[in-house]
Amino acid sequence: MRVITTGPRLAVMLLASALLAGCASTAEEQEAPDLQERQLYDEGRSALEGGRFTTAVNRLEAIDTRFPFGDTAEQAQLELIYAYYETNDWEKARAAASRFIRLHPDHAQVDYAYYLRGLSAWQAGRFSLEGLKLIDISKRDLGATRDAYSDFRELVQRFPDSQYAPDAEQRIVYLRNLLARHELQVADFYLRKGAYLAAVERGRWVIEHYPEAQATRDALATMVEGYVGLDMGERAQETLRVLIDNAPDHPRLDGRTFDPQYVKADPISA
Repeated sequence: MRVITTGPRLAVMLLASALLAGCASTAEEQEAPDLQERQLYDEGRSALEGGRFTTAVNRLEAIDTRFPFGDTAEQAQLELIYAYYETNDWEKARAAASRFIRLHPDHAQVDYAYYLRGLSAWQAGRFSLEGLKLIDISKRDLGATRDAYSDFRELVQRFPDSQYAPDAEQRIVYLRNLLARHELQVADFYLRKGAYLAAVERGRWVIEHYPEAQATRDALATMVEGYVGLDMGERAQETLRVLIDNAPDHPRLDGRTFDPQYVKADPISA
């Protein structure tokens, strides 16, 4: 049996608004009756196809509880992850995905569990106001966002040929830039407080852990400013040289951010 959400249909359903997905699940919120395994599974599958996700959760949970070793148990566990996701219960979706991965590491569709685990963390880390640009998400606590980044990276590393890998790779790029920006927000706070060593360490963290992020140039600039604050002229010159080589037009090379003795020095002969 196949998961009902694979293929092109998955992209349409999973990338739809969480609000739209949630609306369909409010029609039925019933406890699963005393049905046999096959009846429970058929009703759960029908509920998923009809967008009645709360009912689907009830039926699939009943299979997991009453028939943990039944013929439909593995498939029900896999589809339950998606049902949790569509009811916006991302914590349960992640837990169910992790459980499926642990119990069935060689399942033909285990990459789907990895993907849904990442999507659940992705949704848990997003905020409704982000799209309105009213709140800079990089200034928030990004614990769930870090989980999503790790989950998608694991999916791509383990299953590079998965049908879900291309979408995961695009999300990795976004998340990497977001997490790097967040680190630099913290670094800028340290600079304002005069905690220069802490600022330098944050900048170095960005370069070491997110080397492909757009913010690496800003990280170098942060490190230069931190070294200047620490009166470590040689280290400031070394880092400044790298910044000039990689971003000669960086806005923080305008002579106002750094002490002129470091900015005006010849990056080759210094």
